[in-house]
Amino acid sequence: MTQTVSMTNQKNLALTKFLHWESTQPNKVFLTQPLGNGAVQTWTWAQAGNEVRKMAGWLTEQGWPKGSRVVIWGKNSAHWIMADLAIWMAGLVSVPAYPSFNAKILRYVVEHSEAKACFIGKLDDTNAYAEGIPEGVLQVALALSPPLGLPSWDDIVAKASALVAPSTPAPDDLATIIYTSGTTGMPKGVMQTFGALAWSMQSVAKRIPMDGNDRYLSYLPLAHVAERMVVEQGVLQNGSQVFFAESLDTFIGDIQRARPTVFFSVPRLWVKFQQGVYGKVAPAKLACLLSIPLLGKLVGKKVLAGLGLDKCKIAAGGAAPMPADLLGWYRKLGLDLIEVYGMTENCGVSHSTVPGSFKPGTVGLPYEGVECRIDAQSSEIQMRGPCLMQGYYKEEEKTAQTMTADGWLRTGDQGVVQPDGCLRITGRVKDIFKTSKGKYVAPAPIEDLLVKHPDVEACAVTGANMSQPLAVVMLSLDAVKRIADPAQKHALTASLTHLLQEVNRQLEHHEQLKCLAVVTTSWTPENAMVTPTFKVKRASIEAAYALHYQAWVDLDQPVVWV
Repeated sequence: MTQTVSMTNQKNLALTKFLHWESTQPNKVFLTQPLGNGAVQTWTWAQAGNEVRKMAGWLTEQGWPKGSRVVIWGKNSAHWIMADLAIWMAGLVSVPAYPSFNAKILRYVVEHSEAKACFIGKLDDTNAYAEGIPEGVLQVALALSPPLGLPSWDDIVAKASALVAPSTPAPDDLATIIYTSGTTGMPKGVMQTFGALAWSMQSVAKRIPMDGNDRYLSYLPLAHVAERMVVEQGVLQNGSQVFFAESLDTFIGDIQRARPTVFFSVPRLWVKFQQGVYGKVAPAKLACLLSIPLLGKLVGKKVLAGLGLDKCKIAAGGAAPMPADLLGWYRKLGLDLIEVYGMTENCGVSHSTVPGSFKPGTVGLPYEGVECRIDAQSSEIQMRGPCLMQGYYKEEEKTAQTMTADGWLRTGDQGVVQPDGCLRITGRVKDIFKTSKGKYVAPAPIEDLLVKHPDVEACAVTGANMSQPLAVVMLSLDAVKRIADPAQKHALTASLTHLLQEVNRQLEHHEQLKCLAVVTTSWTPENAMVTPTFKVKRASIEAAYALHYQAWVDLDQPVVWV
């Protein structure tokens, strides 16, 4: 399947935009990178252009055919984006790889994409390196990478000649192969063109205004389509500035340095911000202060300033549903969060709520140029538009399974379109399971109710072929610390019991949960329990806990401590 985007103006392509800003605002700061111990390095558009052109010249000297693939493996950094631009400038295709990939998946991505080279950047550990990079793949160490004895970006740039005539891609040329983070099985390589990326940003900009004065903080993986679109493509389209986060330990300082005007985060992190505020101000006290008309505005501004979000004009959440009460809480602070909906296969561009509106429980309206329909039999959300992928790389059968005969993308999500046109997601087609009584259970709506509890960081409703479903609940780090005190553990047990009763009260009898199984081990991308955007991997949950389900149920307790 080939999606034609030749309608996209070539001047809007990412590389073309970069060359434009390099020439029209050479001295404006483009990239800001923390180096540790409070040190920061910046690159203007001209300085970045100089390094990108030299690396592109070196890549061109390797003599690889146009369209050859080059992997970027590492955490977000200024050099990650410069490497991406150099790959494109040399007429090659970039293949981002998550820094949390284990050796098996990393090797699969490098081999499956037939990569000629791999840029290796900032990593928390190098356990995947020895087995993850096949022999014969050229390797280059970006700044901040671990010491691996590889040729470095700086050394190459110091000696290379700048590429005088950069590649000029056409809209339908392949720009990148984005391997899905994958909640099941091996990742699939989504092929996206320069035109699809550019069209997507143009469509988003018609709803969400951005300009050259905006500041972004990059901290979610650039290997994921959301960060790639919001940060990299947003900055390139508008000629703005991007800051990078150094680590989780320095995150508050990083965000306060950036004071982002555009900020995207997944719901799990929006919840963490809220919990951080509650750690300093009791929820009841804060709610009281916010309810006072004039004082409430001042308090809201102060809270946002403490989070580094006082200058934020566009705040968004995606990758999972945002609880309505969480949206309402931020709205009271003065931050109007919009919800966005999309996937790698459509450049992350499908629906969003409209800034200034308040549509909790929905993901809003389709972007301009996007069509949406609901399959009558399965209630699956299907969409199409110029943002669609060319297909899965070397996976024609899977591409055919994902696309309908008339060119619509099967999202795998279930939903309904409300009378006002807003889309409400009700679950995942493949996540629905059947109990031993023959009744179907959709886990997502139940999980949305459970994660409203302040101590529940993530959960998975499960129980296929059992008489009643149950939920595996992961506690927040703060809650895990508290339960070391027996009195605190007893209080939390009572609170979770009440949660179970309240949730079951809202469910049909066949959906009601038999128990909450509480785990204190964090689910992280590193232990493969969640994706890099913190979506729960149900197969991993089943593999880790399924053998214990019946034993937990047999205890006949509302809360089971695992």
